[in-house]
Amino acid sequence: MNVYSPDVLTEHARAPVRIAMGGWRIAPAVELVRARFDEWSIRSWLVGGVVRDALLGREAGDVDVAVDGSAHDAGIRLASELDGAFVPWTGSAEEMVRVVLRMGGDYCVVDVSSAVNGIVSDLSRRDFTVNAMAVPLTGDLPDDSASWSLLDPFGGLADLRARMIRAVAPGVFADDPARLLRAPRLAAQLGFAIASETRTVIRESTERLREVSVERVSQELFRLLREPGATRNVRELDDLGVLCEVLPELAEAKGVTQPKEHYYDVFNHLVESVGQAERIVLGQAGEGDWVVDALPRVEGITERFAEPVGSGFDRLTHLKLAALLHDIAKPCTRTVEESGRIRFLGHHTEGERTTAAIAKRLRLGGRSSRLLRAMVRHHLRPGQLGNDGAFPTRRGMFRFFRDAGDAAIDTIYLNLADFLAARGPMLDRNEWVHACEVAGHMLAWRLKRGSEEPFSKLVSGHDIMGGFALSPGPVVGQLLAIVAEAAANGEIETKEDAMALVGERLRSGGDLA
Repeated sequence: MNVYSPDVLTEHARAPVRIAMGGWRIAPAVELVRARFDEWSIRSWLVGGVVRDALLGREAGDVDVAVDGSAHDAGIRLASELDGAFVPWTGSAEEMVRVVLRMGGDYCVVDVSSAVNGIVSDLSRRDFTVNAMAVPLTGDLPDDSASWSLLDPFGGLADLRARMIRAVAPGVFADDPARLLRAPRLAAQLGFAIASETRTVIRESTERLREVSVERVSQELFRLLREPGATRNVRELDDLGVLCEVLPELAEAKGVTQPKEHYYDVFNHLVESVGQAERIVLGQAGEGDWVVDALPRVEGITERFAEPVGSGFDRLTHLKLAALLHDIAKPCTRTVEESGRIRFLGHHTEGERTTAAIAKRLRLGGRSSRLLRAMVRHHLRPGQLGNDGAFPTRRGMFRFFRDAGDAAIDTIYLNLADFLAARGPMLDRNEWVHACEVAGHMLAWRLKRGSEEPFSKLVSGHDIMGGFALSPGPVVGQLLAIVAEAAANGEIETKEDAMALVGERLRSGGDLA
């Protein structure tokens, strides 16, 4: 093991290490922390991801600092002096604490840990070599950049240059099994590969994920899906044996054949759908990609998919997860008729139930769960509305948007991703263009109404109860739905029309729906 001190760094190890501070959002926080610890004679180091990102020229997120002494005392004092919030980490209040500082209109998180047995010992407990480097946080830091000495006992700088994720030691996954997900997530985030020996240890340790809290598993899964290169990232999870440990339902989809219209089996179709969802939301038209060029141009769609939904993750990340799950029930609904025809009757409704169970198991929030379930349940409908080369009727679109609710627009994009992943290399350009035209027609119909409901509310429940001497109950709701659908279909336009329709339906009796 090589341990470099500030005085004996070789030119190869040091390189020299120049860490640009001027462009960082966190630079003022680093300077504040450095100045206070210098003033208090607390020996400290920048460690972990902040050093890694600086060396890569990436915008760093949070600040990790190791101190020679009590992290708890240093954190309390730092929070008090800088008017920050002090957050002790559960179960390790004396070893690691969090200080949240307000920096102008933003916040910066400073995690402080105790290097109780020296900085090298502290680095040896970290997960990957690229996160096991430190820079002494002493002396003045110039506004723009500084040439700092790097402590690199585990070869992190070499692995940064090789674009490699390597475990500091084989036991890092036993110490914290969440690292089994963090390794592929970090590789996806940085565009790195995972070292072969680390891959081997991960494959041998996947069952340890069962020891990790579901909240941490869920967070790591969402963070990985958030990264670009979605299909590649999911395949990496599968190759490491992690994917089906987190989502065991997917194991049943492997090798499940589909009708001839599908290029892939169910499992590979699901994995390809994730990447196609990303492609159609983020793809830039005019780059010679006729698939992307055919997509409907919808103002504000990028902003919509960037909207946070649950646990800080956006609609696009939820769309990717829905793409991974939308046919999850195909294996259990698969039948083969005497003619050889393969069918998956009811897989969308059964898939919604399975998705609900997965969301509950991963302890997703209510909004996340509802969005995922609705997308899975309704993922077939946009394509079905445009069958036989026709455009959807207003009645059909009304019912779809009514039923899918907040998930409707997302579901249209899921349906397009599903279409692309179904055809694969067999994609027919004319079929794809028609699918995009149908999607564009539906989106235009919905978005034309802005943030309003996709119909005009001509009458209220009170109007119906007062006009026809009805008591509150489900019949009133059914009548309101009938009026709304008729308005959306252009059959009625005024309150008088609506009341006449209600009277007609009441006089006819029978099932109101």
